[in-house]
Amino acid sequence: MGAQWKAKHKDLAANAKGKLFGKLAKDIMIAARNGADPKDNARLRMAVEAARKVSMPKDTLERAIKKGAGLTGEAVHFEQAIYEGFAPHRVPVMVEVLTDNLNRAASDMRVLFRKGQQGTSGSVSWDFDHLGMIEAEPATPGADADTAAIEAGAQDLLPADEDGVTVFLTDPADLDLVSRALPAHGFTVLSAKLGYRPKNPVDATTLSAEQLEEVESFLSAMDENDDVQNVYAGLAG
Repeated sequence: MGAQWKAKHKDLAANAKGKLFGKLAKDIMIAARNGADPKDNARLRMAVEAARKVSMPKDTLERAIKKGAGLTGEAVHFEQAIYEGFAPHRVPVMVEVLTDNLNRAASDMRVLFRKGQQGTSGSVSWDFDHLGMIEAEPATPGADADTAAIEAGAQDLLPADEDGVTVFLTDPADLDLVSRALPAHGFTVLSAKLGYRPKNPVDATTLSAEQLEEVESFLSAMDENDDVQNVYAGLAG
């Protein structure tokens, strides 16, 4: 399922799009704390690029930047937290939360983890690598991903999927550097972010159809929570 779990057949209706914009706006506001100009703020630049890729309205994007940078007079009090544990059938899960109410988020996590098992800090994270993850596709015919990875400074890559998208993996500190270098080596960057990659993912083929459905239902419920930014599951195949 890749480094970050993604719900299959995601509804592209207005409410789903609005939820996505809300999560991206949070990323932008947090990044803008360190400056409102994307040229001087690598984290903001990547957040803005991600928002533009999904056609976030310009006024929504600009308001998120101004709000995060404190230019509107509105206070922004988002806190980050990571929750660890297992989905059903011992599938390890890392959940990134960005919330204005940690008590509410913690309570929601306890409820959501009831169908799996919530762990303590470090109980699952040891089995994940924290990496920069860059999704990119060939911009020129014959562009070679292996060569691009080496020349752009990536640590590794995940082979192109059925849509032709390659995931370049970097040291967290090199994420912006590599994402800016890839276009010169024939690749168009679709997204760039920090994330978690499982070291020993559970093979999905070892689960029955019913078990896999239980895992996906658990992950989908996590993803639907308004405070959850990203869900990373140790599930392969």
